[in-house]
Amino acid sequence: MKINRCFLALKDSYLFATVGRKTAEYKKAHPEKDVIRLSIGDVTRPLAPVVVEAMKKAVEEMSRTESFKGYGPDQTCYGYQSLIESILNSYSRKGVSLGTGEIFISDGAKSDCGNILDLFSTENTVLLPDPVYPAYADANTMAGRKIIYADANEANGFLPMPQKGVKADIIYICSPNNPTGAAYTREQLKEWVAYAKSLDAVILYDAAYEYFVTDPSLARSIYEVEGAKDCAIEICSYSKTAGFTGVRCGYTVVPHALIREGVSINKLWARRQSTKFNGVSYVTQMGAAAVFSEEGEKQISENIAYYRKNAKIIGDTLDELGIWYTGGKNSPYIWLKCPNGMDSWAFFDYLLEEANVVGTPGSGFGKNGEGFFRLTGFGTEENTREACKRISRLLQK
Repeated sequence: MKINRCFLALKDSYLFATVGRKTAEYKKAHPEKDVIRLSIGDVTRPLAPVVVEAMKKAVEEMSRTESFKGYGPDQTCYGYQSLIESILNSYSRKGVSLGTGEIFISDGAKSDCGNILDLFSTENTVLLPDPVYPAYADANTMAGRKIIYADANEANGFLPMPQKGVKADIIYICSPNNPTGAAYTREQLKEWVAYAKSLDAVILYDAAYEYFVTDPSLARSIYEVEGAKDCAIEICSYSKTAGFTGVRCGYTVVPHALIREGVSINKLWARRQSTKFNGVSYVTQMGAAAVFSEEGEKQISENIAYYRKNAKIIGDTLDELGIWYTGGKNSPYIWLKCPNGMDSWAFFDYLLEEANVVGTPGSGFGKNGEGFFRLTGFGTEENTREACKRISRLLQK
């Protein structure tokens, strides 16, 4: 028996686990300190009332023989029709037309960003941005694929564009981006779609934060770009849209038009899911179906506005301090340049020890993240304001 030795190429610890360990060690050594975490992108607002009511109703249905549900429907890869239709309607409001058989329900975007790789040869070359969400890099490292990086940096606003002569088969795009908060315009995405088509490549488009977009020039779906259905898979999540981080639900769009080597990628994904995945619970799906109802969108918009306000509080503080950053306006993430030329982990320690505020070191997202730092708007408003007061006092010394 031999192990998959590609795992040995991974870093010993996942970035957020390291942040959590260092934070826990500090709190243990200083139990009297009030530590505020603006690091991991977990939500703090409760589920919308309309979602809770839908889940309660579903639980009641599961308690009666006549309405009990077991395994989900095979024909929609375990997605119930009411949920599929609510997703299709949400796309229609963005001006995107999709078919029922192009939507696949999952337990979240992170899972599908890795699982979708089952469809593609390990001989393919993968293009990732640097800085990058670690799960993208780790999933491909585990499979032994060659990874190349697009240079995201301060000069290009952490929005790299296709480079002539660079060839890739799989292209990851996250917009609005995690960790940098930067978001592509439709015009910029047109270039990426044209680039992918020129290479016969496939774009894996992570749209987990699309509900934070308010700028009309920015895309909320890759399919707002003409021709994207021929070359892109879109992966979405209810985690940040509706606070489902602890509930777990997402969806992936695989268009029928996406064909490679004469084979339907849609059919491959359906076959993969029916073999390796038993679907998302009925109760969860009914809660998710309520998210994109008229009342559901109103209620989740209130929660998203709350997080946007937190991001603005952080951004305003950085503006006052004269610190360069991206994000915070169409994204819950704020990606700031470490002051006084500090490296990422040094600034992490400095902020934790002197202000008792926890963020995420940019170097954990790749070499281009060195010297940068991520804060999130997902805390409570009270904690966000207090953290910003502490940061301001510390950096004005």
